[in-house]
Amino acid sequence: MKALKIPQVHWGSATELPYPDDFFDAVLTDPPYYFSVQYADLSDFFYVWLKRSVGSLWPDLFATPLTPKSDEIVEMAHWDKGRYAFKNKLWYEQMLTQALREIRRVLKPDGIAVIVFAHKATIAWETIINALLDAGLYMTASWPIHTEMQTRLMAQESAALASSIYMVCRKRTAEEIGDFGEVQEEIRRKLAEKLPEFWRQGLQGADFFMSAIGPAVEAFGKYAKVVKLSGEEVSVRELLDFARRVTAEFAVQRILENGNLGAVDPETQFYLLWRWSYGQKSLEFDEARKLAQARGVDLELLARKGLARTQRGITRLLSPQERERWPERPQTMIDALQLAAILWKRGEEKELDELLANTYGHLEAFWQVAQAVAETLPEGNEERRLLHGLLGHRKTLRLEGPDLFSSP
Repeated sequence: MKALKIPQVHWGSATELPYPDDFFDAVLTDPPYYFSVQYADLSDFFYVWLKRSVGSLWPDLFATPLTPKSDEIVEMAHWDKGRYAFKNKLWYEQMLTQALREIRRVLKPDGIAVIVFAHKATIAWETIINALLDAGLYMTASWPIHTEMQTRLMAQESAALASSIYMVCRKRTAEEIGDFGEVQEEIRRKLAEKLPEFWRQGLQGADFFMSAIGPAVEAFGKYAKVVKLSGEEVSVRELLDFARRVTAEFAVQRILENGNLGAVDPETQFYLLWRWSYGQKSLEFDEARKLAQARGVDLELLARKGLARTQRGITRLLSPQERERWPERPQTMIDALQLAAILWKRGEEKELDELLANTYGHLEAFWQVAQAVAETLPEGNEERRLLHGLLGHRKTLRLEGPDLFSSP
């Protein structure tokens, strides 16, 4: 029987690995998640007790009163020598890039690096992907794997993640330049292959959008850079925004069960996409804005109309019973749907029938949206109850004029 090798554990910095070039077949790492977790501060709880109990055995590891924080690769403020020191996005990206360069250096030419990352903020993904590409690594495969507890406190009110993305990377050896149009088509092809699979797996919300990042990066990450016809370099942000738009369109079509997407206006698509993705949970404003942009919607306009509300950088999409105002005449399907739900709740059937007759009541797509939104919400939810009531009212509704989506 072959003897097992005893693993060796070394203490050191990820930015200065104590190994020669081309040394490892594989490197697996779970880097800091941007600004989400204060790792060193959390470690202090255990550090003080370990220092008391075993500190004498490893004095070098317990030389400081608390865990050292000045070189921690996170974006946040930390207390240093009687004052707050601030680490910004640039500092995080530079330090992470250096750590990834060290991984590339110690990897064998045919070695692989597996990097685990999870963050719902696009800026965090933009940062780690920039670092990955600058370090000379490119992604060859990726998998979303459920790793997070949905019962944790963070997941209760906000749109928290359930999955982490495992990114398999290799050394980039060529300095090829990609054409933006061709890369966009390659992103579309890869997402067309992967998104149906993610859908079948039951991925939803932030996890679904995050899972699409992997195939997109596989398409453009193999190039040293991607350029437009003008010669201007395309940023990682632009490429991720494009992938988000493709993913959003796919999701809306599937939510409507391949219904007539052309009959549903962008604001209604955005509302439907939010409810499917996040239910009635809130989002950071920047993430909400990017989701709106994916469907060509102005989030600030929705706020002025009373459909959305932003307070202290957190955005919520308001349900019919929460909304305080509508346009005098609904110009979008979601405005008409929410107002119809309120009229049904009040028992104002005459006004309800007039609204449906003068807006979208003839369209099958309107009722598809009502059904789809209702199905995204949990049992016992008030908005779900109102929409089911409205759908029940349809059975007694008599509207003059053709159903534009009925079969001949």
